[in-house]
Amino acid sequence: MKTSSHFVSGAGLGLRRALMGPLAGVPDSAIDFMEIAPENWIGIGGRFGKQLRQFTERYDFLCHGLSLSLGGPAPLDEALVRSVKSFMQEHGIKAYSEHLSYCSDDGHLYDLMPIPMTETAVNYVAERIMRVQDILGQRLIIENVSTYAEPGKEMSEQDFVCAVLEKADCDLLLDVNNVYVNSINHGQDALAYIRAMPSERIRYLHIAGHYDEADDLLVDTHGNAVKADVWQLLQHAYQCHRVLPTLLERDFNFPEVAELVAELDIVRQYQADARCALKNTPLVSGGTYGNR
Repeated sequence: MKTSSHFVSGAGLGLRRALMGPLAGVPDSAIDFMEIAPENWIGIGGRFGKQLRQFTERYDFLCHGLSLSLGGPAPLDEALVRSVKSFMQEHGIKAYSEHLSYCSDDGHLYDLMPIPMTETAVNYVAERIMRVQDILGQRLIIENVSTYAEPGKEMSEQDFVCAVLEKADCDLLLDVNNVYVNSINHGQDALAYIRAMPSERIRYLHIAGHYDEADDLLVDTHGNAVKADVWQLLQHAYQCHRVLPTLLERDFNFPEVAELVAELDIVRQYQADARCALKNTPLVSGGTYGNR
């Protein structure tokens, strides 16, 4: 539902073209906000452009980029950033997030590749993020990504993410499913990772389903329902940091809309439970808990 607030709240859903028809008839109260990949919509007119306008006039929206390649070796695509800025202004979109990864050099790799977790990479990525923020005129939100290898690793993932956030003075989209996937793939402590994130920089959360390839290999597919361990980690994130806007990602293998709305209702129930548990309770974890 469209609001006049500075940012989003509640439980959101990623908008995909295959969902536009089924979602057109849901009550406004079923979805609190939406998120789209700007690269898939910039310059799109005709029927799809009109449909998008109907959704952006109805709901609060965020942009979640796919191709900025913040850690890539090629020069930063400043033209893309300017296009995203114009697109956000056109549709009244509240914020822009991107992946803490790279996906291109001379051409696109069509996958999110892991950045070597080194001090040199921290400085390199932070400079590019700051340039994006200068162009946008607002803070960029970066997302922790799922990975299947850790090339050149010199520090822990949580230390790398926190160092980039501090150096670039940007914000965080904490993907809870990615934390869980990496905890299995790399033997990390998911709870410690969540606790290590700076509360004051977290703007919103992602949850999604994943595929169990093997006991020690999970694949972040966004093609399944959210699993129990991820729901538990989401509750932990609320307890550690505060109740945060939370978006459900589903990219394919779409169920009936009622099933997606049911998952959003689970998010809202956990948010309500966390508010009750955290009421008047000061917390110090990754940052300082307060009335935010």
